Amino acid sequence: MEKFHISGGKPLAGTVHIGGAKNAAVAIMPAVLLADEPCTIYNIPYIDDVIILADILEEVGAKVSLNSGGCAVIDGSSVTCNKAPYDMAKRMRASYYLLGVLLGKFGEAEIPLPGGCEIGARPIDQHIKGFEALGAKVDIEHGVVKARADRLVGNEIYLDVVSVGATINIMLAAVRAEGSTTIVNAAKEPHVVDVANFLNTMGARVKGAGTDTIRIKGVDRMNGCEYTIIPDQIEAGTFMIAAAATGGDVVVADVIPKHLESTTAKLLEMGMEVIEGDDYIRVRGIRKPRKVNIKTLPYPGFPTDLQQPISVLCSIAKGTSIITESLFDHRFRHVEELRRMGANIKVEDRVAIVEGVDALTGALVSATDLRAGAALIIAGLTAQGVTEVENIHYIDRGYEKIEKKLSAIGADIRRLKDGENLLKVISSNIAVR
Repeated sequence: MEKFHISGGKPLAGTVHIGGAKNAAVAIMPAVLLADEPCTIYNIPYIDDVIILADILEEVGAKVSLNSGGCAVIDGSSVTCNKAPYDMAKRMRASYYLLGVLLGKFGEAEIPLPGGCEIGARPIDQHIKGFEALGAKVDIEHGVVKARADRLVGNEIYLDVVSVGATINIMLAAVRAEGSTTIVNAAKEPHVVDVANFLNTMGARVKGAGTDTIRIKGVDRMNGCEYTIIPDQIEAGTFMIAAAATGGDVVVADVIPKHLESTTAKLLEMGMEVIEGDDYIRVRGIRKPRKVNIKTLPYPGFPTDLQQPISVLCSIAKGTSIITESLFDHRFRHVEELRRMGANIKVEDRVAIVEGVDALTGALVSATDLRAGAALIIAGLTAQGVTEVENIHYIDRGYEKIEKKLSAIGADIRRLKDGENLLKVISSNIAVR
């Protein structure tokens, strides 16, 4: 029951270093179980989802060494269990990757239906379609997905909708299937490519990741390896938007600029200055933002995970912006919280009409999911007065030490424990000195 206390109105300035991609890490970690030897993974973000997943892997018999320095050593060679613990696995969306991994490793798997943020319907029908095409029988009983196959055999699988989770999960099972598998209408996100590259480093034969057709030839054995996860494009985009919203000047370092092209394009359209380097992007909020129209789309389109953060920038822009959320039907739950801060936003089905205001004002608000929490932090940074953000456990699922990174570039943000107020924190710090 912690919360963030933010005194807004201070432009961000300096350099922020981006960590490893959450969405890649939570797929790569279970993928290690496919190998017969340990793997060392670098640039692992030390976030709650990663910590929970490490605990799940240990519960199924893996040996996991995870530290806050961005390194994990995982040995899945001794795993014999094909079931994930119910109470732990249902807490996070990415636990469903164990379905593909354990099905590929043992020919059977039992995993609770996944949890995660409530942002709308997130069915796993395309995952099931893929597993069944490979020869598995899949049933859902009492909230548990049970998949079994005497043997997995490669096949051509057409995804009815572009699904990152299904694309990765089918890859995880198909790398150990007999023969060749083709995934048509596959997702192209950078973390899909990163998972494919990791599997290839372990000895898999995956081609075409990053295009809409992925081809996989099954292998009998996979080896251990060392691998470095790509930078987190959503964390990077969050800081880019925060720099623009506060009228700041921030270098977002350790990124792959190509992964951020859609975000860069919208910030430029809104009148921000964006300068790209080989591994950094500098954002300067040189003027009040202009209105913009945004529609979320699968990569390389504008990411749904940045829709909520950029809605804050739209809320203080000149004119009326239109935001269309094409992927999830409950991704405007943060709007009510922004209204508490003075935002003028109307939501009609999956469209938000954002009439820009002169400024937001501080208020007590509550995060409703991970990216909504990031949006409320940005709102607090740009608002006049004090903002307190509750339910920050959502934010800790996907952002590592976000308050420390923001403080280092000029934000006035503190993490307060339940029942703690700012006066107590200041008094305690004085006493320690």
